[in-house]
Amino acid sequence: MTTRRIVLAVTCLAVAGLGVAFLLMRWDEASRLATVASALVAVAGLGVAIWAAVPGRGPRGLRVSDTGEARAAVGGTAVSGVTAVAMGGTGSDVGTVEVERTGPADATGGGDATSGIRLT
Repeated sequence: MTTRRIVLAVTCLAVAGLGVAFLLMRWDEASRLATVASALVAVAGLGVAIWAAVPGRGPRGLRVSDTGEARAAVGGTAVSGVTAVAMGGTGSDVGTVEVERTGPADATGGGDATSGIRLT
């Protein structure tokens, strides 16, 4: 069961429980319970709204080091390091990319090899 379905089920159970409680209580008790319940829901709603508005943790970045050797044969591609989408436009921002001590890259017979970072 997904988190969304669990939240929906708990919400439905809470509404049903409050409905039954209101039916079984006297008017003045039901009025007090409704006041307390609505105050709690208002505070919870405000907290969720603020939580949703505050940006989450930014991109952490990517670090690659001490990679092995990369060899590309005829028509092949090899990267000893990182292949990433170039940022800007619609690419996803992964934060900083740091590559050090990459292995040798060898392309023979029309292959394509990169030692370091390849932006696509």
